[in-house]
Amino acid sequence: MKFKDYYAVLGVSPDADDKAVKVAYKKLARKFHPDVSKEPQAEEKFKDIGEAYEVLHNKEERAKYDELRRHQQSRARQQQNNYASNNGSAQSHYQHQSDPQTDKEFADFINSMFGRGRGGFEQSRSGAPHAQKGQDVEIEFPVFLEETLVDTVKPIEFMLPQRDSSGRVTEQKKSLKVKIPAGSVNGERIRLKGQGGLGSANGPNGDLYLQIRLVPHPLFDVEGHNLSIVVPLAPWEAALGAKINLPTLTGKIQLTIPANSQSGQKLRLKGKGLVSKKSKGDLFAVIKIVNPASNDDASQKLWAELAEKANFDPRSNWSNS
Repeated sequence: MKFKDYYAVLGVSPDADDKAVKVAYKKLARKFHPDVSKEPQAEEKFKDIGEAYEVLHNKEERAKYDELRRHQQSRARQQQNNYASNNGSAQSHYQHQSDPQTDKEFADFINSMFGRGRGGFEQSRSGAPHAQKGQDVEIEFPVFLEETLVDTVKPIEFMLPQRDSSGRVTEQKKSLKVKIPAGSVNGERIRLKGQGGLGSANGPNGDLYLQIRLVPHPLFDVEGHNLSIVVPLAPWEAALGAKINLPTLTGKIQLTIPANSQSGQKLRLKGKGLVSKKSKGDLFAVIKIVNPASNDDASQKLWAELAEKANFDPRSNWSNS
């Protein structure tokens, strides 16, 4: 954004007091008011005048602007001196070159004041600032799987950016209680109207968007609305069948393991998964056979007897390939 000399825009000297700035602004605002002016580019000039007044009539912002202006002038003089050195004299051939660094600082300065691009300052045709909606805010909201089974109210605290009267951005802590609808899923967004940044000039507040992030569960994996859990079984439980207590999101239930179960086999428990807006998902118990770590002589003897009596080759299919 190109640096603008606001004093030149208003036609006042850099040491003009606030009253002189105000008088100049009113005079020019009447002259270039888009409703009545027939001057070329009246609307653009009207905006520049308003932008200049917004900065120069504010003591703190004027001080910041003056610092930028001095820097810009210093760079311009340096460029002019360099040109004179290279050409023997400082003839009138010198043309002012925009300073990219100062232009960037100026753009940052304007954005810090108004939070927008082109000066961030726009006026209604009556001269008053436009009502402007506050900033929308989006934050990630962690939710436990259990909390998605029914409508749940959770507290939330977050830092909300606020712009004070001088245009500076600060952060303010805000606390809310939020209803998490049953069936909420990963990535779902919940809109809380009017809970974002404050609007300006009687504009509405921005909105707060909560993006649901399901917290990984230590036991369950999520696949859509279905859940899966790995069920470790001793070899004899898999061979003979067993009844075990299986954890679910709502408490333990008894699960019957059929005889001759195999690793990787899935047992479906209907309706024990996550809820959706219309139905319930299922829970899949995935069997994993785990051998005991014991290597004592007695155990080894029993395993040897089993191996002899079973006469079982788990790789028998390999002989046919």
